[in-house]
Amino acid sequence: QVQLVESGGGLVQAGGSLRLSCAASGSTIRSYAMAWFRQAPGKEREFVACISWSGGGAYYADSVKGRFTISKNNAENTVYLQMNGLKPEDTAVYYCAARMYSGSNYRDDYAYWGQGTQVTVSS
Repeated sequence: QVQLVESGGGLVQAGGSLRLSCAASGSTIRSYAMAWFRQAPGKEREFVACISWSGGGAYYADSVKGRFTISKNNAENTVYLQMNGLKPEDTAVYYCAARMYSGSNYRDDYAYWGQGTQVTVSS
């Protein structure tokens, strides 16, 4: 069992940056692929980025490619999402998720989820 806790959300102006953290406990994430999803009010939860269990491969949604970077620190048991060039349409609750080994951009492939952290981007 993996417990995930996100932090780092907040209010930022358009063009600004935030770094989200996802701290894992209960198990090492060394064998887990990790991902970030987000959900805006009235919308479905959507894929943002994922990283393989080794940290050697990352995949991004087209909407964030070139602006967001996912990284995984196995020693700290933590996953990060660096968000630069934020836009108002990035406003959402951001969720961290984990699954064994290979990454996926499908929400239902992930067994473990955090409680989410709110990101609000003002124009």
